[in-house]
Amino acid sequence: MNKPIRTMAIFCMLMFLALMMNATYLQYIAAGDLKDDPRNRRVIEAAFSRERGAILVGREPVAESVPSDDRYEFQRTYALPLRYAHVTGYFSYFSQTGIEQSQNSVLSGDDSRLFVTRLVDLLGNSEPQGGNVQLTLSRAAQDAAFEGLQGLGEGTKAAVVALEPNTGKILAMASSPTFDPNRLASHNLGDVSSSYEELDADDNQPLLNRTIQTTLPPGSTFKLVTAAAALESGSYDDAESMVPGGSSFDLPQSTVSVPNHDGGNCGGNRITMTRAMQVSCNVTFLSLADELGAETMREQAEAFGFNSSYLDDLPLQAQSRYPDDLDAPQTALSGIGQSSVTASPLQMAMVAAGIANGGAVMKPYLVDEVRTPDLDVLDKTEPRELSRAVSPGTASELTKMLVATVASGTGAPAQIPGVEVAGKTGTAQSTPDRPPYAWFVSFAPANNPQVAVAVLVESAAVERNEIAGGRLGGPIAKSIMEAVISR
Repeated sequence: MNKPIRTMAIFCMLMFLALMMNATYLQYIAAGDLKDDPRNRRVIEAAFSRERGAILVGREPVAESVPSDDRYEFQRTYALPLRYAHVTGYFSYFSQTGIEQSQNSVLSGDDSRLFVTRLVDLLGNSEPQGGNVQLTLSRAAQDAAFEGLQGLGEGTKAAVVALEPNTGKILAMASSPTFDPNRLASHNLGDVSSSYEELDADDNQPLLNRTIQTTLPPGSTFKLVTAAAALESGSYDDAESMVPGGSSFDLPQSTVSVPNHDGGNCGGNRITMTRAMQVSCNVTFLSLADELGAETMREQAEAFGFNSSYLDDLPLQAQSRYPDDLDAPQTALSGIGQSSVTASPLQMAMVAAGIANGGAVMKPYLVDEVRTPDLDVLDKTEPRELSRAVSPGTASELTKMLVATVASGTGAPAQIPGVEVAGKTGTAQSTPDRPPYAWFVSFAPANNPQVAVAVLVESAAVERNEIAGGRLGGPIAKSIMEAVISR
């Protein structure tokens, strides 16, 4: 064999090896990523022509596929679309969000747990069907959350999360403004593009799930974390421990003096921790955070879930933050939920739920069960403890403070006749050119908690002096708690 022929043979062999390696990579190594890539139009085309499984709340579907008379064969439809939009997300030709995205393998029928179902379909010469996803949401709680936000008026930016404290089940998750996922699931691709561009360009960001994707200063609701850190430090024994009061606090290393929200002195220079929580005394919690220090405060915040991601069932969760580089003035301000501290409504619901659950924070989840097309249960989520935030004793003392806050303090709008409610208001300062953020967190019944709630009102069509956590968030939290307790 002469040299040119030998060279050509080696070149062809190398090309063949490269081709085999590329085919192996594409078919085995990268196959999963390519299949799940939302830009993969061949997969989307196939999915659009398949009967996708339902997303269920209770026994009723909030998303399902119905026969269509076009080439895609099945149309994805959403019942009560505005009410569940940010949970279900949407399944469109161009992309997927929410549960439609995170549970796509189940809903499309490709999940390995549906192997037997696919095999039966194949042997029976039937079209493959997707599995069903059962959510943890309570219809009554979701209705109360959605209607509460709608009641705040047009232009409201707000969010609500309700949790079952001892399991981590998400009972309600609503964000305002909302959108209609049916517009984005249409088979008229031109209309879908126009609808998405319209929603994406909206300054109010209706596509944003504010329950997990918006983090803002938690204001006085963060005083729960500060009080928890103080009790856990061992320097304070219980809810009746004496703490600093007074009318103002001088920030360390600064000439700035921070007053209480009403300019008062909280009842004296020394008050009980319960009194401090009842009247939301800034001076107390500024002093405690300054005394405890940044590291202790950060560790306590992280024990409740700050600086981490914990929700697997929805994409794009934003982390709630307690920074690790706060100086002395900023550390003091963090004690009242200001400085660089930020939290999502889900995170603050977890703080309330952790206290309600004796100090154990449960990992939150939305997917309760995965089912076959015939509704046989294939898999069920088991509750799992995320962290031990505080001791049962500390949780008990915090509960006493929060019960007093609702019974005869700033949380009075959340009172439920005949039910002991624990709660805390929060009003977080924003920039001078916009109103403050209103927060409310609560749980009930206090002696046997069934539900913990967090409400965030980012903005609403009310006068600036009416922006307050108890006034805006308290009635919404109350209606959700009543819906769960009475079910």
